[in-house]
Amino acid sequence: MAVTFTDLHTADGLKALEQHLSGKTYVSGNAISKDDIKVFAAVPSKPGAEFPNAARWYDTVTAALASRFPGKAVGVNLPGGGAASSAAAAAPAAKDADEDDDDLDLFGDETEEDKKAADERAASKASSKKKESGKSSVLLDVKPWDDETDMKKLEEAVRSVQMEGLTWGASKLVPVGYGIKKLQIMLTIVDDLVSVDSLIEEHLTEEPINEFVQSCDIVAFNKI
Repeated sequence: MAVTFTDLHTADGLKALEQHLSGKTYVSGNAISKDDIKVFAAVPSKPGAEFPNAARWYDTVTAALASRFPGKAVGVNLPGGGAASSAAAAAPAAKDADEDDDDLDLFGDETEEDKKAADERAASKASSKKKESGKSSVLLDVKPWDDETDMKKLEEAVRSVQMEGLTWGASKLVPVGYGIKKLQIMLTIVDDLVSVDSLIEEHLTEEPINEFVQSCDIVAFNKI
């Protein structure tokens, strides 16, 4: 729910802000946001010692702005003072209030470098979502060479295959006959990152794992 502050240039207005900031570092959430910038713009100067929470918050926001805008300030006078000048300062920040905080443009002065960085972050997020959009659950039969194969070492060898997009799951030994057992093992894959055929042909049936594994068969393949 939105919080409303009025007359932040007065003691009564600062008292409401002081109460709101009790036990909090920022106006909203656990990180600096446009809410902090809007309120900061409406406070004409650092609150006095009678408002310790507000004063601490004011210093925190001041430090954040200083790191983003390192240029040396020589001082600017805004005729009108008080609430009028505060409202004027707050207006540009309020204009962007509905934008993503990841691309925070504090005073509407976005540079080409900022825009490029924002575009790259958006593309990275879209790429990550695309990679995670398709997953499959697979059940494999892994067969040993004979009844003398150490099935514990066989399973360890199978699980030793690690790659991005591959997660090994539950397993069990299933009797085949003549004292031979096969390993049935579940795995989850990200479709765009892992090919089960390549996993079998290039890893599970190649050295050194083929010392234990004779062959692998896909028993079930289901999209998640």
